[in-house]
Amino acid sequence: MARIKRKTTTEMIWPYFLKLLKERPMYGYELRQEAQKRFGWKPPTVTSYLVLYSLEKGGYVTVSWKEQRGKPARKYYKITKKGEELLQEAIDYFKETYTKLAA
Repeated sequence: MARIKRKTTTEMIWPYFLKLLKERPMYGYELRQEAQKRFGWKPPTVTSYLVLYSLEKGGYVTVSWKEQRGKPARKYYKITKKGEELLQEAIDYFKETYTKLAA
């Protein structure tokens, strides 16, 4: 059971991140914290940023920098229309898989 949990969480972070970004733009650390709060597990740091970079490169998220008073600027991620479509495909896949397994 531990293996399937790892495969559907830590090794597959992108649907969780897209789901959170559909609600509002967030920065990387915030996404990790929110994933822990909402989904019950904390994505690994390096993996999280690699996934965010891949999502950006694929056009599923956009990036903007926001200045902070007295601190370095933060990189915020925002889901794109293409990202919303990918998220919906993932949700549909999970629903279909669940239906087949539960039958």
